[in-house]
Amino acid sequence: MKENENLTIERPTFVTHLECAMEGDRYPADQVHNLSKAGKPLLVRYDLAGVKKALTKEALAQRPADMWRYREMLPVRKISDIVSLGEVTTPLIRLPKLAGKIGGGEIIVKDEGRLPTGSFKARGLVMAVSMGKALGIKHMAMPTNGNAGAALAAYATSCGIKTTIFCPADTPEVNVSEIELQGATVYRVNGLIDDCGKIVAEGKAKAGWFDTSTLKEPYRIEGKKTMGLELVEPARLGRAGRDLLSDRRRHRPESACGRRSPSSKQSASSARSGHGWWRCKRRAARRWCVPLRTAPSTRRAGRMPTPLQRAFGCRRRSGIF
Repeated sequence: MKENENLTIERPTFVTHLECAMEGDRYPADQVHNLSKAGKPLLVRYDLAGVKKALTKEALAQRPADMWRYREMLPVRKISDIVSLGEVTTPLIRLPKLAGKIGGGEIIVKDEGRLPTGSFKARGLVMAVSMGKALGIKHMAMPTNGNAGAALAAYATSCGIKTTIFCPADTPEVNVSEIELQGATVYRVNGLIDDCGKIVAEGKAKAGWFDTSTLKEPYRIEGKKTMGLELVEPARLGRAGRDLLSDRRRHRPESACGRRSPSSKQSASSARSGHGWWRCKRRAARRWCVPLRTAPSTRRAGRMPTPLQRAFGCRRRSGIF
């Protein structure tokens, strides 16, 4: 089997610093960070002139088709720190039958289900865990409704980083079981995802873990940006990709469906009532968006509370089967 050169050949890296998304103040790279002093997300900045000189279109076109082909534009400096489970480049798939059913136009789906843990969350978490390994982090925690927790557990377990995951009470049983099977310690919280996030934030000092919540650390977004890189890469950009990018440039919608997204209360109400389809019109095109519906979980009898459970008011999963 041929080796993947993206994972075996050292390449130059061009990270210069981290920057507060709001204030613009700088923070040193290659150190552990969560939020900026202003409490805002930190963004990774690169020497783009250096990237342009080092990475040509021709060289990029020759590389294996996975997300690590963009190494010069990613924060992981050494191949020994990359924690990969096979993050393939995902395809754009046309859905003409569905488009016909809902009235025409063109529907194109980027099939992120082909990533190792079955969702786009793998992109962000492989980068966060790889950087966690590089920076010497030993314990990571996060709140999740399912997919992100499974991705964190899979990648962290594969490189020996301990993971603690907090799920809302209504998280589907299949998601909770998947997270536990991937090697994490999972707790159900008698509350919503916000309550889980508060537990993770408070536990940084009490339990000593690293908060891996969305936009509470700098590197998950670095993995997710590879979706955009795959769309604009000239070696792979076909007509469908150009049309999609052109549409995004012409319109600056507030949500993916071209209008203001419903509030969280409206979303919850819609899910409870079963009216799960929102019809949205933008010019002559008809677009649809579907809210995620989560099924009630199957509650199980818990073990005796641990000190962590008593401190945070949650209970650990008692078993899988």
